[in-house]
Amino acid sequence: MQLEPGSLASKDDSCRPALANGELERALLRKDNLFHQVLEALPVAIYTTDRSGKITFYNRAAAELAGREPQIGVDEWCVTFRLFTPDGNPLPHEDCPMAVALKENRPIRNQEAIAQRPDGTLIPFLPFPTPLRDETGELIGAVNLLVDLSERRQAEEVRQHLSAIVESSFDAIVSKDLNGVIKSWNHGAERLFRYPASEAIGKPITMLIPADRQDEEVYILDRIRNGERVESYETVRRRKDGSLVPVSLTISPVRDGAGRIVGASKIARDISAAKESEYRIRALMREVNHRVKNQYAVILSMIRETNKRSRNPDAFERDVRERIMALSASHDLLVSDDWRGANVFELLLAQLKPFGSEERISMSGPSVVLGPNAVQHLGIAFHELATNSAKYGVLAGVSGQIVVAWGIETAETKLFRLTWSETVHSKIEKVAHSGFGTVVLTRVAPQAMGGTGWIQHHPNGLVWTLEAPADLVETLSANSSVA
Repeated sequence: MQLEPGSLASKDDSCRPALANGELERALLRKDNLFHQVLEALPVAIYTTDRSGKITFYNRAAAELAGREPQIGVDEWCVTFRLFTPDGNPLPHEDCPMAVALKENRPIRNQEAIAQRPDGTLIPFLPFPTPLRDETGELIGAVNLLVDLSERRQAEEVRQHLSAIVESSFDAIVSKDLNGVIKSWNHGAERLFRYPASEAIGKPITMLIPADRQDEEVYILDRIRNGERVESYETVRRRKDGSLVPVSLTISPVRDGAGRIVGASKIARDISAAKESEYRIRALMREVNHRVKNQYAVILSMIRETNKRSRNPDAFERDVRERIMALSASHDLLVSDDWRGANVFELLLAQLKPFGSEERISMSGPSVVLGPNAVQHLGIAFHELATNSAKYGVLAGVSGQIVVAWGIETAETKLFRLTWSETVHSKIEKVAHSGFGTVVLTRVAPQAMGGTGWIQHHPNGLVWTLEAPADLVETLSANSSVA
């Protein structure tokens, strides 16, 4: 077959467009495949739809966010199982942001939603649905990018929680930059340092540091720049009014998102109450030590004097035991009133209680509080008088009466005066002049109160008188009396 001139050339020319179209198609397929690989590799959820909203593509991240495998060409508008608005109301798929973007042919932004997975898990997310158009501007579909907000929400909740803790903390929590400029100031700081936040933020932290402690800030900033935490230590800080307050400080570095140290956070705790308590405890321990030594001295004196006059070991043991119990009764009164003292009436009742005859004694006088030292010694004096009466007088059942009276005399100098007067209807044996009771009544008790004491004997009884400066006692109510 003979070919016409130019026919081959024409044939060859007719083949060239066909080859070009095939290459173009393959190139487009390669480009589409590459595009899908890129989308598949992205760590964010992406899917596409046609113009009617049918799903045409989704990547692995989209399936993981939805918790399901969407059906290509079947599912419409959304890859998710169910949707809800941020306030928890159901959101139909046909009203979701992607559906609105296709229906209105415009991008939708800043409309959060909540996806529910088939297992019930709720995922807050932010969609970015955007229409796709061909070269003529005709709508051909849409692409949607879903940003999982779970971690952001959790971080926000943590920040809010921490912020609430900081704001509600009774401790002062302050942050500063590396130049020592205050950046944050909570309510605890306002309470402790008495500066409102408006007067503190932006000011140097040194405004809180006394002049003689300014070197502390240099040391702290050096430690912070090295990434070190400053463990709790006690120091002093200055309030707005210039007063000083003892505090316990803990300081830690503050880092930015890249891990760089940009400042420090300080927690300051007011330890005024703790310091006051510590001071009171130390003072109490010193007082207790002093009181115990006094008690030992009194007990040793009782043992020594009782031993001198003891008739036999049994009598010695009984006398010492009774005297120590009397001292213990006075001590109980002091403890019940935080060692401030005890009034005469209570002291008398406490010492007479073991003898069971309080009704046979008449007591009268103002409500006078004796000092702790006087309580202990006067208590022993009352015990000796009651013991003598229980052996030989009224408290032994002998007919008669005991009258105890006290008061504050104000003639020239204020003087506390107390008398124990015992009268019986028959002769009474006297307290021995050389006995321990006599020593207590005439020397030990009076001297403990800075005064004097003496015993007057008569055929039908005795009178013990004690006089001491009134400044060793406190008159609670000069007009009140007991009888």
